[in-house]
Amino acid sequence: MDLKDIKAIIDLMKKNSITEFELEEKDSKLRLKRGLNGSSPVAHQSDESAAMLPIPLPAAAPMVVAATAAPVANTGEIDIKSPMIGTFYRSPSPESASYVEVGAEVNGETVVAIIEAMKVMNEIKAEVKGVITQILVENGKPVEFGQPLFKVRPS
Repeated sequence: MDLKDIKAIIDLMKKNSITEFELEEKDSKLRLKRGLNGSSPVAHQSDESAAMLPIPLPAAAPMVVAATAAPVANTGEIDIKSPMIGTFYRSPSPESASYVEVGAEVNGETVVAIIEAMKVMNEIKAEVKGVITQILVENGKPVEFGQPLFKVRPS
């Protein structure tokens, strides 16, 4: 929530003679209470002891086409993670063979899957050299940004 939204809420409070307003979202809580003279709202934390600004929600990560490879603790394997939100496909078409299977050797340029986002097919590359040890997502299922897609044992 930005300052423009808060000002709009304050205006609505004034126009409709509302003395208190509370909004709670996943990562933030905003409480507005009109002052004693009835004209200016005051923002409070849940304990009502200190004025506060809205807690900013995490910014949306920019969409990238390359997958991110990150080490997994204690196993020595690397996750190939989804670089975007979309639908995960293991092959270029329903009739085609999968790009990779468990045991397949990959390098930085090996295409391992496709993620469809907004009707655009984005090839996902391994960006790591190694052997696929696990496929973590079913074909045709939705994926989130940063979700692990494959596990790779680096070579």
